[in-house]
Amino acid sequence: MTQSPPDPKRRPLLSPRKTVHMSMLAFAFLLPFLTWQQAAGAAILALVFNLVILPRLQVDLSKRPVLARAPLREPATAPGAMPPASASTVPIQKPGSANTEPSLWTGIIIYPISVLLLILFYRHQLYVVGAVWAIMALGDGCASVVGEALGGPRLPYNRQKTWSGFAGFIVAGTAGAYLLARWIGPIPDPSLPAQPVTSAQITLIICAATAVVGALVESVPARLDDNLTVPLVAGAFMYCAYLMERCALASNLPYLGRRIVLALAVNLILAALAWGLKMVDRSGALVGFLLGVAIYMGYGWKSFLMLVAFFALGSLATRLGYAKKAARGIAERRGGARSWREALANSLAGAFFAVLVITTRHEAAFLLALIAAFAEAAGDTVSSEVGQWLSPRAYLITGFHPVPAGANGGVSLAGSAAGLAASALVVALAYTVGLTRPAGALAALAAALAGNIFDSMLGATLERRGLVSNGLVNFAGTSFAGALALSVALHWGM
Repeated sequence: MTQSPPDPKRRPLLSPRKTVHMSMLAFAFLLPFLTWQQAAGAAILALVFNLVILPRLQVDLSKRPVLARAPLREPATAPGAMPPASASTVPIQKPGSANTEPSLWTGIIIYPISVLLLILFYRHQLYVVGAVWAIMALGDGCASVVGEALGGPRLPYNRQKTWSGFAGFIVAGTAGAYLLARWIGPIPDPSLPAQPVTSAQITLIICAATAVVGALVESVPARLDDNLTVPLVAGAFMYCAYLMERCALASNLPYLGRRIVLALAVNLILAALAWGLKMVDRSGALVGFLLGVAIYMGYGWKSFLMLVAFFALGSLATRLGYAKKAARGIAERRGGARSWREALANSLAGAFFAVLVITTRHEAAFLLALIAAFAEAAGDTVSSEVGQWLSPRAYLITGFHPVPAGANGGVSLAGSAAGLAASALVVALAYTVGLTRPAGALAALAAALAGNIFDSMLGATLERRGLVSNGLVNFAGTSFAGALALSVALHWGM
């Protein structure tokens, strides 16, 4: 019996691009024997290799287009001509799919850059570098393999991703992260208080949680390469997760019993009130309630006051000159009512920092991060709304070219002044109620301003090109401000 030749059009499950990414992970096993300077040098060499050598190998390392089943129809053919054999399966081009990627080699270049950034950011915690590297390489690779092999139901927020691929990412990412985290081992950071001694079970929990975060980031419908977004977000999450200590949570338990009752009651009333006044829609009220409970648990009514201040300032700014903004076609939709997307984009970072306030010994540092995150959110929202109201023209922050009011990345004098005032009000409120000291207040305000600039830069570059949504830009701005304030607080012992 003769064997039929393989179908030349059948694609391998593991693309050359994924093969390169996963094979480079072998270098991570050398991290215990290298200094962070040597590891950074090796990452730079890998970047040079990808830029100089790989293009000469004539291997297609671009992202593969997503193939989808097109409706069966008669293809347009000349009379008497045979229809194409594969007419029932054609590549369907969708916004954000690989077909519309601006560069075929973007991921191959970004991959070693992301590894280099991980090494620089976590040079004293190389176990974080190895674990997140494994999540980036194995999780992403297995998500593609499992998703294409098994198929199945699609994610409700991204129809190009499947639940099977999502699960494959978590399983493979967890296994690879755990192996490398245990291989490299937690290394105490001499610049910080001693790291907690972690057991195998705690390491597994942290790796699994980080893999879930990585899977969520990878599945977000954005055109920005996930070789950059996954390691940045997952790395920050894992670093903070390793700071959590059971003894810190135990010391806060006497306060949390009463606090949880107040958190539920206060947030239920405010969520219902905001929904009744049409300041949020139903999804925004629900997600805002959950995030509000987490923020209240951080430091009681004082930390919750940061959320209230942001929400009040943002809602007021949205309603200022709403008719004028609506006439220009730049007003917020649904009469300014926020949905779950806006709630997550502006408050998720603050809620995360609030949880870390009660689960680590760095209470003051994470409080500062929480303040900076909400100060940035208030400044960004107020500057945008007031600028659109008072300034018919804005200027692109990257080159100060005039653009219409409301354009992504556009800034104006009136809007910037209003945003600075809003951020200062949130920080001043935090100082007044005793959440921080004068030095911390200045650091939080500076971090918030830096976050607003970062937000505008992303809007003028990535968002204008359609690579990310406004919600992702807002989340990046609040996270950047909080991370910057946290870094300053940990480094200077605030």
